[in-house]
Amino acid sequence: MRSNILRHNFLTALLLGPATAWLVVFLVLPFVAIAVFSVGERAPEGGYQAAFTFAQYANLPARATAFWNTMVLAPAGALACLLVAYPVAYYLALRAPERWRLILLALVVIPFWTSLLMRTYAWMYVLGGRGIPALLTYVGFEDIRLINTPGAVLLGIVYGYLPLMILPIYVSLERLDRRLLEASADLGATPISTFLGVTLRLSLPGVMTGFSLVMILLLGEYLIPTLLGGGKVFFIGNALVDLFLQSRNWPFGSAIAITLVLVSVVVLLAASRISTRLSGARRVDLI
Repeated sequence: MRSNILRHNFLTALLLGPATAWLVVFLVLPFVAIAVFSVGERAPEGGYQAAFTFAQYANLPARATAFWNTMVLAPAGALACLLVAYPVAYYLALRAPERWRLILLALVVIPFWTSLLMRTYAWMYVLGGRGIPALLTYVGFEDIRLINTPGAVLLGIVYGYLPLMILPIYVSLERLDRRLLEASADLGATPISTFLGVTLRLSLPGVMTGFSLVMILLLGEYLIPTLLGGGKVFFIGNALVDLFLQSRNWPFGSAIAITLVLVSVVVLLAASRISTRLSGARRVDLI
């Protein structure tokens, strides 16, 4: 019996070993390095100089604009994705004909087959001077500027991250027991009451999964603000690129990165608690 237990433990360790080593090398060790850098000082020629100080964290308000833009546009982008994604997921899961469902799901995923860079460049053309503003000028609306604005960044966010919001919600709705909807209708509930009390309530785990996933990715977004914001809409990701590659202030950039990780953890915990309270579930797996 003891030999069987030892053999089982050995096989388990053998199976988990490669994944554990991968996580340690590419996740834990870089995080530890960033944490060490964050309490250091910038060397005279740039980079990192060994020290132990929290001055970098005290200097975080220097990048208040980047934090403000991120903390406003990231939740707004996630919410906009949710408002667009839920009706789409609802139709796919509960209303779409069975024979068309797989094709429609494929259409949702197809944008991921192309690079986000190429898709964002396409939006640069659409929102630029030769795109929608040119059409508006043709019909009499002049001096309309769409590119390099928060609205353009928000539009790019919704377009780029919409599939990541649709799929988790679709999974929750697709697993919904249709008999609950029929029972609610038989008991005299209105369609709105059925939706709010049954459909929406039971799909909240998928909603919070999609919202937290999109929100966390947006906290570190760099490409969309750069191309559609034109340097006028500055995210934390843009600040990190500037600090590490341009000004070479690695300790300050590391402090911002650690703060970003902590914000992401808070978002996950808050999403889990909200979903648990609203859905009445004991436990909700976000990822």
